[in-house]
Amino acid sequence: MTEAAPVIVIFGAAVRPDGSPSTALRRRVEAAFAFGRTFPAADYLPTGGVGRHGPSEASVMGAMLRAWDVPAARIRLEETGTDTLSSARAVARMLRGRNGKVFVSSNAYHQPRCVALLLLAGIPARICPPPPGPAAHSFRRRWFWRLREAAAFPYDCALMAILRLTARI
Repeated sequence: MTEAAPVIVIFGAAVRPDGSPSTALRRRVEAAFAFGRTFPAADYLPTGGVGRHGPSEASVMGAMLRAWDVPAARIRLEETGTDTLSSARAVARMLRGRNGKVFVSSNAYHQPRCVALLLLAGIPARICPPPPGPAAHSFRRRWFWRLREAAAFPYDCALMAILRLTARI
């Protein structure tokens, strides 16, 4: 059995009111694209539905990738996720039974939770290099995101484990 092309899952972040990517979203896609150059046949799976502002996070990321000449056939959008857990569940459903490497692109503070959720869902995911530098410029904002992850990580992992045990992924 031949191994499928690698998939780079890009977890979403905010879209600005004008429909452009936030800095976090842009940096996640840039990191995924840079990493994808090491796998010329890599597929991209941007995640994220419509947040406070449309269009969907996934479609904004898909447009960025197409602007960088990634063929549309190598981009599969997951536009139902409203948070990290629901995005991971949707990705798991999309990739179940697939034979190939799966990499996660997100900010360094967020990647461990994304990978853990996919692993708990039965997807052998690994980290791709995160965007360089801090996710936020202000010290306060960086600590807000870190503390949020400290609470979200065990909570989401417990929920994913329960969902997997009850076959509701």
